Amino acid sequence: MLKVEHLYKSYQTGKTKYEVLKDVSFEVEEGEFVAVMGPSGSGKTTLLNCISCFIPYDKGEIRLKNVNLSALDEKQIAKVRNEKLGFVFQDFMLLDGLNIMENVCVPKVIRKESYKVMEQKAKGLLSMFGIDQIANKFPAEISGGQKQRTAVARALMNDPFLILADEPTGNLDSRSSEAVIGAFLEAQKELNATTFMVTHDSFSASYCDRVIVMKDGTVYTDLVNKGDRKAFLEELLDVLRDLNGGE
Repeated sequence: MLKVEHLYKSYQTGKTKYEVLKDVSFEVEEGEFVAVMGPSGSGKTTLLNCISCFIPYDKGEIRLKNVNLSALDEKQIAKVRNEKLGFVFQDFMLLDGLNIMENVCVPKVIRKESYKVMEQKAKGLLSMFGIDQIANKFPAEISGGQKQRTAVARALMNDPFLILADEPTGNLDSRSSEAVIGAFLEAQKELNATTFMVTHDSFSASYCDRVIVMKDGTVYTDLVNKGDRKAFLEELLDVLRDLNGGE
């Protein structure tokens, strides 16, 4: 589904060059729920921005369903973002002037599909994530967890190849975070959705199939969830403690 090969990214400030990503390689299979973790400055967000084509990279290759993203022009990239990628952000990015149903329908409005088609699709997603009862409410009237589940539903409207989630539980309390992770897991179970999530939240990451841990712009380790979530959480916490010098 997603293949990143020998990815490098640096920034130039004056005469100083800062290497942010250094020979990063990994794959995400179709239907996987994969998290990326690591200390601040490890390159997580830069990696996500490279995959989404929001920023260029120095060298390497990113392939989405065997399409080399770096070979696309701006028009083709915009089409990929709208039709093949779904985005979930920390601050929800909902439109305040639209109700929840309308917010979820935005990707299909952009594609100029019929209202009947988009309404049917949106109703199914809202029901799947337990937020159908707030379909006519506006973002200011609902909780953070409900906003983020709305964002997940919106990300799935065009049946994307891949959902990119940037700290989706970062602004939420533990209960709301669990509900949002539940939405990703439900999408994986019912729709075979593929999700690539950057997070600082070890608890949320413990529900993933794998966690890619980054350090200083490289892949430090790739942990696989063998089915025991609590054991996986402990393994993950041990690795993160090692990264922080045993603290």
